[in-house]
Amino acid sequence: MAEHLASIFGTEKDRVNCPFYFKIGACRHGDRCSRLHNRPTISPTLVLVNMYQRPDMITPGVDAQGQPIDPRKMQEHFEDFYEDIFEELSKFGEIENLNVCDNLADHMIGNVYVQFREEDQAAAAHTALQGRFYSGRPIVVDFSPVTDFREATCRQYEENSCNRGGYCNFMHVKQIGRRKHGGSPPLRRARSPVRENSEERRAKIEQWNREREEKQG
Repeated sequence: MAEHLASIFGTEKDRVNCPFYFKIGACRHGDRCSRLHNRPTISPTLVLVNMYQRPDMITPGVDAQGQPIDPRKMQEHFEDFYEDIFEELSKFGEIENLNVCDNLADHMIGNVYVQFREEDQAAAAHTALQGRFYSGRPIVVDFSPVTDFREATCRQYEENSCNRGGYCNFMHVKQIGRRKHGGSPPLRRARSPVRENSEERRAKIEQWNREREEKQG
């Protein structure tokens, strides 16, 4: 019996544990899910919930003023965000994976998944990020059960053939083109607006550092 339970754990045959939460660290049913979400108390992977705010959150490809957004500007906006978050998170240890979801469903949109080489590095980041803000919004951070991103990502999306669009239940990972960070996989892309100027980015990074110093006393 124990071997059977172990073999089906986290699969569709498991009637107790939620397979989607186990594989992707998120479930569209949330706390209303009929199956258990076994939230880890320690993990090398963190999820920063809904952290990346697409500039076309209301209507894809259109900004808040109703104007079309140049896809190149949107990509630059995302890559600026990616560099910011990579720079801050890498202070806590070696990053194995840093993925940002391109999904549109509420439980996945803008989720940032960071996997460190060691669990204690993730624990240090988890502690340091509590009570922090990014672009005026509080950071919501949790340990995630995801350790194998091959199982969590949508293979059809990677082949540009997913017919479920942004509401797919598996990760649509944004792709990054600059490949500045050797340890990180290529990231999938979303739509973002006007590139932040250097002063805005510098102020944001200074805010990160100031909050971190205050937290350390």
